[in-house]
Amino acid sequence: MRGMGGDQVQEAVAGAVALLRTVTGRDWDAVRAGRLEWSCRRTAEHIASDLIAYAGQLAGRATGAYLPFEIVMDDGTDAAGVVDVIEATGALLAAAVRTAPRELRAFHPYPFRGAGREGFAAMGVTEVLVHTHDIAQGLGVAYEPPAELCEDVLARIFPQVRPGQAPWPTLLWATGRGELPDRAPLTEWRWSNNLVIKAERLTLQGVTPAAAADLLMGGTGGFRWIEGGPFEGTRDAAGMIVKGYEAGVHRPEWGMFVLVRTADGLAVGGMGFHGVPDEEGRAEVGYDLAENARGHGYATEALGALAARYLARDDAKVLFAVIDRDNAASQRVVARAGFTRVIEDADQYAYELAGPHPALRVYARED
Repeated sequence: MRGMGGDQVQEAVAGAVALLRTVTGRDWDAVRAGRLEWSCRRTAEHIASDLIAYAGQLAGRATGAYLPFEIVMDDGTDAAGVVDVIEATGALLAAAVRTAPRELRAFHPYPFRGAGREGFAAMGVTEVLVHTHDIAQGLGVAYEPPAELCEDVLARIFPQVRPGQAPWPTLLWATGRGELPDRAPLTEWRWSNNLVIKAERLTLQGVTPAAAADLLMGGTGGFRWIEGGPFEGTRDAAGMIVKGYEAGVHRPEWGMFVLVRTADGLAVGGMGFHGVPDEEGRAEVGYDLAENARGHGYATEALGALAARYLARDDAKVLFAVIDRDNAASQRVVARAGFTRVIEDADQYAYELAGPHPALRVYARED
């Protein structure tokens, strides 16, 4: 898996700066940037503003809100000067991404009020790519970034978007800037950083399609695993994420989480859903742990944190799964979590947990 980090930020900025320097002799104030209401100059300043803001969030370890600062160009700064600032702020974001701890979640409002270093890198790259496109369109020059860079972004912060065959036109469509023959135009759009759920000794970290693809192919998914991990069930679940993403039906909140131990940052297992709730509000949940992580209560703890979050939702009336009759360890997990056995057949048991809402039931499966 190609990472999303400082190198990708620098790649995006270098490509943008190289193009924009060829047109700095034009009047950027008099021309609108593509479909935006902003001028080309205002759009270029916005690129620099986002890059420095994201760098500040990571470098300042800001977790509660945006840091209270903004970038302002000196009076008389021409287009060439603005491009120089884009280059400088891009270098600052690249450095902040490279030095940020993997487990850091800095504040970003959408959608889960936080993002990791990969998320901020991907957001910065997206801002550079699409707004350079806007400026180029306004000034009448051609611009097309590397397809691999666009693919990297789509697989990390646009998990709800079916990737398609051409990454750059797909990214333009996903940000409301283009048309694709088989998709309706977008009038509103959002990227989606991965969800992270905190438990006592663990965090449940949402798996992006990029990470899932790497796990499916035998990689780490960008996580540091405990010896013996990931277990085969985690790789199988990653395959479900990849399949859903490629079909355009993946919904990140209803995907998969990797269980990461807070004390040392090691991944110990996986947990998540087999898809979105059906028409009756039923969704299946499953989990597994690496063999060396079993016997410490991690599955019970993670299941409790997951259940607490989803029991509070309105769109899930029943979360369910089944446990094989011979899987005594998983039966103990759900029992410790307060689940009650409600159904059994020759091969499997089903357990449920009633939450604050009487209609909501939770079933669990596998250790």
